[in-house]
Amino acid sequence: MMNAFNSHYFEEGTIAKLQKEFNESKPYRHLMMDGFLNAELADSLYNNFPSVEKLNKHYHGLNEQKSEGSNFSDFHPDFTVLRSSLMSKDLYQWLSKVTGIEDVFITDDNLGTGLHQGANGSFLDIHIDFNIHSKLNVHRRLNLLIYMNKGWQTSWGGQLEMWNADMTQLIKSVNPEFNRCVIFETSEISYHGYSKITVPEGVTRKSFYSYFYTKERMGAAKFHDTVFKAKPEDSTAKKVKTTVKENLKNFTKKQLKKVGINI
Repeated sequence: MMNAFNSHYFEEGTIAKLQKEFNESKPYRHLMMDGFLNAELADSLYNNFPSVEKLNKHYHGLNEQKSEGSNFSDFHPDFTVLRSSLMSKDLYQWLSKVTGIEDVFITDDNLGTGLHQGANGSFLDIHIDFNIHSKLNVHRRLNLLIYMNKGWQTSWGGQLEMWNADMTQLIKSVNPEFNRCVIFETSEISYHGYSKITVPEGVTRKSFYSYFYTKERMGAAKFHDTVFKAKPEDSTAKKVKTTVKENLKNFTKKQLKKVGINI
């Protein structure tokens, strides 16, 4: 399964460089790797990426407009090849070595792996991710994103934005280029998202996501769902609506979780 990946990133010398990059990156620990997948597999995923309509979830809300799918039986078999490779023991060990986070694993559900896609006008406001799997009670530790966009123009928008802890400054912006992999630590300060895209007809923003967990986490915060934040330049109305919506959503989900109901 490991031949799904570019072998360069699994060489001891490269691993040492990745460890350094991951630990020294700001505003939170992360790293970026171009040409992450085997070229043949990457091309196949690009050529066979399913249409937006084939994905089984579609979000059209105040803070996000995108589609998502983990219905792998509807996708080209190479997507299952990548999924299986990412869920392999060898990949887990490599990722633990690179990040220093021991015993990582992917859950076998839509909160483990899947596809994201956004058509013209798509956006995902800045947020931190849910911190505990609502059903399995394991701790989310890392996001791994592989972008599948050939010829992506910076002017189209859609860059992965990484913000500082108090949401006052954009620290880093990453273009979602073809076969580029970004790995970052998920925490109470890992604010990220992407601005609205403006793309030509027939173009979408595509990525493969994997979320890694551990059974335990020292100093873990209490359960919370995704927490969206408005940007400094957003209107007062959006800031108020976002704050009210997120507080209500998280309060409700916490109360439901206490009585064993997960939504």
